[in-house]
Amino acid sequence: MKNIITQLNKLFESRVRLGIMSLLMVNDWVEFKRMKEMLEVSDGNLASHISSLEKAGFVEVRKVFVGKKPQTSYAATKEGKKAFNDHLDALETLLKNRD
Repeated sequence: MKNIITQLNKLFESRVRLGIMSLLMVNDWVEFKRMKEMLEVSDGNLASHISSLEKAGFVEVRKVFVGKKPQTSYAATKEGKKAFNDHLDALETLLKNRD
């Protein structure tokens, strides 16, 4: 049981990072503006959390221009999906063995 706690990923302890990864697990790409609205966070808050996930190799960034406006979208990498699934598995195991 003690070993389960060590399997939780510290990067996913934040509500915002948990939300980011949850959105990216069920969508191929999510635009910054949409993610900001869904998570109800500020631009700076979202950007700093995405930056942490990107540095860990869990999030991929795509920047394109739509007309003359920049558009930034994000996707979970293969490593990010595995890390998040491992985190969820550890949480599930922890909850099942709470006795």
